[in-house]
Amino acid sequence: MLIPVIGVLIFFGLYFVATLFYPGGSQVDHNSTGFSWINNYWCNLLNEKAINGEPNPSKPIALAGLFVLCLTLAMFWILLPSHINLGNKLNVLIQISGIISMTIASFLFTNINHDLITNLATLFGLIALIGTFIGLYKTKWYRLFVFGLLNILLVGVNTFIYYTKGLLIYLPIIQKISFATFLIWVSCINLNLFYKAKSTIRTQNPVLD
Repeated sequence: MLIPVIGVLIFFGLYFVATLFYPGGSQVDHNSTGFSWINNYWCNLLNEKAINGEPNPSKPIALAGLFVLCLTLAMFWILLPSHINLGNKLNVLIQISGIISMTIASFLFTNINHDLITNLATLFGLIALIGTFIGLYKTKWYRLFVFGLLNILLVGVNTFIYYTKGLLIYLPIIQKISFATFLIWVSCINLNLFYKAKSTIRTQNPVLD
């Protein structure tokens, strides 16, 4: 169960490296230099050209990060049901919806409508998330359950700002906070599952202690 945690760390590393190669330009200043953690979006790194009009050498690195992220989250939702028994139907629903969500998300770097890809990936991801919440509640991991609710709140804030446009200047930083919080949550779940499995093995095989 540590594979998703490793995947998250690799993604963060690739994300950071990609920002170092971004030429410049943001929603605030089209002529700025470099990547602004306050004013640039993650998707800016995936564009063929930077906002300032220059070729974007950060794209291949950002694409690698996106691929790792999609693979990581797909793996998370494949492995989760096997460690938290929710019944065959719900287990399969979580796995299928999680895989579909991440498969759709991988098309963010194509010419397909960005909003369409984002909305479809979010829809199927939401189904997988609901199953995850049910699993956390049944397992009595209430802190992780509440932590997950914080993620839902942040997603709601992102969506509200994006569609109302009123506080759009703050969206890049809120987006990054939401993204980081979600991936930390996923990592915490995986670590709990890892230690739970480790504890079960020790209980069944006391000679290992």
